[in-house]
Amino acid sequence: MEKQMELEFVKMEGLGNDFILLDDREGDIQRHESYPVLAKKLCSRHFGIGADGIILILGSHDHDIKYRIYNSDGSQAQMCGNGMRCFAKLLYEKKILTQKRIRVDTKAGTVIPEVNVDDNDQVRSIRVDMGEPVLSCLDIPFESPSERAIEERLTVGDKDYLITAVFMGNPHAVLFVDDVEKVDINRIGRLIETHKRFPEKTNVEFIEVVNNRELKMKVWERGAGRTLACGTGACAALVAANLTGRTSDRAMIHLDGGDLDIFWDQKTNHVFKTGPANLVFEGRIRI
Repeated sequence: MEKQMELEFVKMEGLGNDFILLDDREGDIQRHESYPVLAKKLCSRHFGIGADGIILILGSHDHDIKYRIYNSDGSQAQMCGNGMRCFAKLLYEKKILTQKRIRVDTKAGTVIPEVNVDDNDQVRSIRVDMGEPVLSCLDIPFESPSERAIEERLTVGDKDYLITAVFMGNPHAVLFVDDVEKVDINRIGRLIETHKRFPEKTNVEFIEVVNNRELKMKVWERGAGRTLACGTGACAALVAANLTGRTSDRAMIHLDGGDLDIFWDQKTNHVFKTGPANLVFEGRIRI
């Protein structure tokens, strides 16, 4: 019988999007169990800790730190905005890193979170430079006759939807609807996630415009299903809303788990996301 390993973990959440954070800078965890298998085990809400994904703290030669994330189904995601805020808060409050602005190596490239602290040096909120949105269908990837897909028709079953395709470190399909409460998120989200025109699958955002400074959003995440929030999805939603003339370059995104302030800086073409992250509990588990 294989010897068990005891792991120290931290459970955190960003707007209800919850993660198990593990420090594997020494590589001991990976030598014992592959990350995809571990993600499935730990994220099980009945037989494990329960989470939308696991986040690994890893060493980096050319960045301050390395971030890797695996969804609850074992698939690897390039990036997750809510997860990145949890990651940055943990690094600063546990003194793994001491600087407030961190250069992080992710599968989507360099991401730079910056912590805002209170008088007790506790993290109040995290502002993340999410980089530039990618609109090229070839790079998202999204199969289209056009270079960019801005409110392009997508046939799902017997119905057509207008979607805007955006890559924010991972692919997104943004749909604008009259009332997000009346949309069958589970059915339509699953169908669009696995649509053949998205060869690497996609996250799906359903957006209701409140006014030119506020959006309501519900999300179906690739590899995780229905979640309470998605940081990269909120960024994609703001970009799509701005491109289609629905909002200015800044808006508050209201998600099931809370609010995110999203700003698309037209000068640098970078998208900035500000929001909270919270510690849920810490513990040890045998695997």
